[in-house]
Amino acid sequence: MTTGFKKAASIAARSLASGKPHHAQWLVTRKCNYQCLSCNVWKEQDQRELSVDEIKKGLDILKDLGIVELVISGGDPLLREDIGEIVDYASKRFVTTVYDNGSLALQKIDVLRKADFVAISIDSLDEAKNDYIKSVPGAWKSAIQAVETLHREGIEVSVTPTISQKNIYEIVDITNYFTGKGIPVWYCLYSFDTSVDINQLFRIGKANEEFVITDKKAMVNLCNQLMEIKKKNKKILMTDKLLLALRGLYEEEKKRTWKCQALNNFLVIDHIGRVAGCHSHNFAASIFDLPKKWKSQEFKDLRRTYNECTKCNYLCYVFYSIYGSPSGHLALAKDQWRNAKLLFK
Repeated sequence: MTTGFKKAASIAARSLASGKPHHAQWLVTRKCNYQCLSCNVWKEQDQRELSVDEIKKGLDILKDLGIVELVISGGDPLLREDIGEIVDYASKRFVTTVYDNGSLALQKIDVLRKADFVAISIDSLDEAKNDYIKSVPGAWKSAIQAVETLHREGIEVSVTPTISQKNIYEIVDITNYFTGKGIPVWYCLYSFDTSVDINQLFRIGKANEEFVITDKKAMVNLCNQLMEIKKKNKKILMTDKLLLALRGLYEEEKKRTWKCQALNNFLVIDHIGRVAGCHSHNFAASIFDLPKKWKSQEFKDLRRTYNECTKCNYLCYVFYSIYGSPSGHLALAKDQWRNAKLLFK
């Protein structure tokens, strides 16, 4: 049995298992070489991080727990000298995505070949605006070159703009530009945290008025436009169900149509192995404590807390919450089987 087939079969089996978490994001480093205006991680840089052997042990725990999808992020994960070993180990066990700002992708292209997917952050087609948002001259050129090169090399790369008031009127243009080249687009949504607890996993910080979406009608129209474009464009990596949930937050009668499934369907791990259901809550355990804590009363109580939380609109959290039902698990399982089949190419 080939390694690819074994991985695909394992992914399919875990996707169909009930009562198991589906998605994890691991911020393997707090180091970052950008100072994005809409982000706060770079303000809390920390030289501490788990060793590669500790991360491998943690990845085995996640696999045993039932995790199917893994996002490796940071900071900039490519700043780790041992990132190749981490990605190689992870990609044999999960549908693995590496999230990068595009600055080091070409230097680490052999590392990225091992991942199933690579996500590059680009927030505008306007070079000056993008570089302003990233606070790094040349950021746009680096990211564009990275995306085009990875795509040309046959690496599954997507572009991930963060929707904000700063770029809301050009999201359709960004979408058409990249999908027209055969490059998929997945969206993030600008948000900020309200907690100031020192034990919070990490903080996005106070609202930046440049980025807070004030034109709610434009946001509703954008969701409608993307759903219409999706009828013919298969490169938009957003489901209608997610776009409808997002639209509901900006309609006149604002409505939240989901209950958060943090620490149930998904979880987040930071650079020193601390775990929370999502980053905007206090850490709940160490990655190494998960096997004994996952079914504990403490975690059951935390899940109820998360379930009632309405503090954030982070799209990945929303996505894995609205697909938290048995039928949602089946839909995700179908998606993951399609993703796993990419291994046979």
